[in-house]
Amino acid sequence: QVQLVESGGGLVQPGGSLRLSCAASVNGFRILAMGWYRQAPGRQRELVARIENEGGANYADSVKGRFTISSDDAKKAVYLQMNSLKPEDTAVYYCNVDIKIDPLVTNNYWGQGTQVTVSS
Repeated sequence: QVQLVESGGGLVQPGGSLRLSCAASVNGFRILAMGWYRQAPGRQRELVARIENEGGANYADSVKGRFTISSDDAKKAVYLQMNSLKPEDTAVYYCNVDIKIDPLVTNNYWGQGTQVTVSS
């Protein structure tokens, strides 16, 4: 069974910083990619940042230069450092993982979400 546990959300003032963490329990399966998505009220879920196991990272244009995604292969964890936060960054942030179940099957999993609120 695959489980994703997120932490680090909260309330922060505009211009502030937060760091999100996501720890994955993957039962020995191989992680191919990890990322963060967000969903604001009334809007569709959107990609924030994603990092490939054997490649680089990509970011939404709206967060480039402010957010940094990183991963720790040994801990099966992914992090999102969010700086210079803006009110429009307010959303529920979800961890997302692609896992190789067998040579022919890759499954995608979601965390439960963590609320980030940017407000003065």
